[in-house]
Amino acid sequence: MIQINNLSKKYQSHIVLEIEKLHIPKGECFGLVGNNGAGKTTLFSLLLDLIQASTGEAKIANIPVASSEDWKSLTSSFLDESFLISYLKPEEYFNFIGSLRGWNPQTVNDFLQQFTELFNDEILGRNRYIRDLSKGNAKKVGIVGALIGYPELIILDEPFANLDPSTQIRLKQILNTYKKEHKSTLLISSHDLQHTVEVCNRIVLLDKGKIVKDTPTTENTLQELEQFFGG
Repeated sequence: MIQINNLSKKYQSHIVLEIEKLHIPKGECFGLVGNNGAGKTTLFSLLLDLIQASTGEAKIANIPVASSEDWKSLTSSFLDESFLISYLKPEEYFNFIGSLRGWNPQTVNDFLQQFTELFNDEILGRNRYIRDLSKGNAKKVGIVGALIGYPELIILDEPFANLDPSTQIRLKQILNTYKKEHKSTLLISSHDLQHTVEVCNRIVLLDKGKIVKDTPTTENTLQELEQFFGG
């Protein structure tokens, strides 16, 4: 699904990302972990053609992201609140995303019913604009919006941040169910090691822009990551 070759990003003389080779097969749930400044968001931004690579290329479904837009119909993402349309209400935003995926409002509404507990009666039917939502609720809107239409590739940056513990657990259950039922490729970046390990079947550890660990998730993965970050 994703192929990266000799991909790097440099700002003046500072290299923030340098990946020689990375392959993410279709249907994999891929977890990306690392400290602040490790290059996680930079990698996702390069995959989404939000910034220009200094060297190398990334491909989605064998389509070079920097020279074609054909991959966009296969891909959805939520990196931060800038991906939302703040002057819309959540229902309007969901219907807009649905229209881009070929769904009518009724199909969107039916899809949203499974997120009743996640929304906790704070998002739908409240007659509030996205800009007036809390950071946590705005994040819920962005994540659920990224799932609409069952895209082949979903990229989520820090999905568990700004969510209370109960919501984190509900989100983890949603992602685990979604990946089993729809076989989408999921890329998840997170500081939350436990939730990431419990959702993803492969973990890549970035440190100072480079891959230092790439391993299938096992019962020992969380302990190994904690030992790395614990120094």
